[in-house]
Amino acid sequence: MSYTTIPGMFLESTKTNKDKPAYFEKIDGEWKEYKFGEVYNIVEKFAAGLASLGLKTDDKVAIQAHNCPRWAFSDYSIACIGAVSVTVYPTLIAPQIKYIIDDSDTQYVITQDQSQTDKILEFIQDSPKLKGIIAMDNTHDPAKNIISFEHIMELGEKYIKNTGFTLEKASKDIKPDDLLTLIYTSGTTGNPKGVMLSHNNLISNVIGGGKVIHFGSEDTFLSFLPLSHVFERMSGHYTGLSLGAKTYYAESVDTIGDNMVEVKPTIVIAVPRVFEKINAKIIDKVSGDPAIRQKIFWWAIGVGKEAAKFLTRGKKPTGMLGFKFKIADKLVFSKLKAKVGGKLRFFVSGGAPLSKEVGEFFASANIPILEGYGLTETSPVISANVEELFKFGTVGALIEKVEVKIADDGEILCKGPNVMLGYYKNPEATKEAIDKDGWFHTGDIGKFDEDNYLMVTDRKKSILVTAGGKNIAPAPLEIALTSSKYIEQALAIGDRRRFVSALIVPSFEVLEEWAKEKGIDYGNRQSLLDNHKVHDLFDAEVAKTMEKFSRYEQIKEYALLSKEWTIESGETTPKLSVKRKVVVNNYTKEIEGIYAD
Repeated sequence: MSYTTIPGMFLESTKTNKDKPAYFEKIDGEWKEYKFGEVYNIVEKFAAGLASLGLKTDDKVAIQAHNCPRWAFSDYSIACIGAVSVTVYPTLIAPQIKYIIDDSDTQYVITQDQSQTDKILEFIQDSPKLKGIIAMDNTHDPAKNIISFEHIMELGEKYIKNTGFTLEKASKDIKPDDLLTLIYTSGTTGNPKGVMLSHNNLISNVIGGGKVIHFGSEDTFLSFLPLSHVFERMSGHYTGLSLGAKTYYAESVDTIGDNMVEVKPTIVIAVPRVFEKINAKIIDKVSGDPAIRQKIFWWAIGVGKEAAKFLTRGKKPTGMLGFKFKIADKLVFSKLKAKVGGKLRFFVSGGAPLSKEVGEFFASANIPILEGYGLTETSPVISANVEELFKFGTVGALIEKVEVKIADDGEILCKGPNVMLGYYKNPEATKEAIDKDGWFHTGDIGKFDEDNYLMVTDRKKSILVTAGGKNIAPAPLEIALTSSKYIEQALAIGDRRRFVSALIVPSFEVLEEWAKEKGIDYGNRQSLLDNHKVHDLFDAEVAKTMEKFSRYEQIKEYALLSKEWTIESGETTPKLSVKRKVVVNNYTKEIEGIYAD
């Protein structure tokens, strides 16, 4: 690896692997392939087209789209001319997008389709630095400052002929510490901050992460986590291309299961909620099977749990356990693996804490989940579990050149080439986050275990201190609650209160199916939640999930809510993290009702 910048990586990989397939997207029911050489040609034309618009070093161009090849083409094109990409979650609403566009000084926004373009048209006249929209769907309307993706390509072809533009020439002066991208942290309070990440930040993570988690040129990635977020962008997007691996773009979040069976990925990068839902569906299906099948399934899981002691250390069980494990694999585990394509080497989990129970369940079925840890500000990976030793309840060992120390108050501090340049146009916030010695303050509480694996126990600002003076971390309680198939979202409450309670949003799809089986009639969601049988169900679920906690930590009371917390309501971030303060403020009446007695 001779590269030190993203364009350097792109040029090296596309030339080395020019005849290999790089990207796939589904069009009219068929998977369309782009070879590395084709990707190079498209990026060169599109980059030249951007240059022909007058875009140059440090100019800002936003990408507002779901994952697709044109997202990748746009990203590499922007990087190769020394401009700066600004990633925008396509799930955001117009006022949220306007804040990012204005704060970042964005000049052009590349949008995926009409619904995304319409959001920009709502405010384009009120954003003086915004010059226009480039439409991936090839909408072309100069009167509205909309230029089609294809037209940019045509402009690029002319620009190449007239000026001799090449990607090599355009990117030759880009340095490792130059700004590559602005990623706005969703934040659970206040306006988002623009995290400035350099070429070196991302390259160091690609190289460092690759030395602990063994991706290879023959791997196949399935991409569905938002490329707007740094986790998928570094782990799949940049790493996959750097290796010469194949990337399939899932049609949508709803088709992940079908797409896994179709494309047979070897690597899937996901967030814990995906694994929780897969786990719940498997258990739900098994519970409806004949008794003999249920018996075989749980016998196999029991064998798998014994075997996991070896599997999580990169070894295979031997002797009688090895014999039983082969039978369990043939009868049960092979069928579970087939549902994720049959060729999966491992899942990679990040973005939120993974439930230890869910991780152990998958490990028992010989489907490893390698959990890592990091933040947008750290590009993102700080630590990761590895195939040779993965431990649930930890986020693994530190990657190369990254340092971590635990502050006196338990906060995780990080230093290394992965730490951001700072927050865009916000020196005060930068100074608050990175101290004079260069340590980035993560805001997370953690510790190291006996193998020097990092454990993250909670967010520093989320710790609940009860009226009795007990310090309680809410995250483990919330993870335990949402491990129930009946619970979609949960928020633990208890700061300065007599006991810990929770706001719970049921998984209505599962709950309504249960109600149908039980013959419960209801008019709407609220009347369903008011039913005493539903309360009995949730009493049992909450009690079951709280068994492993100390008495003072356990959820004593709860309120069931009829509406999900969403990005649109302002109650979750684009990463689907719950905004604690917003939810608490929105449900003051329900919380006070819990403690009224």
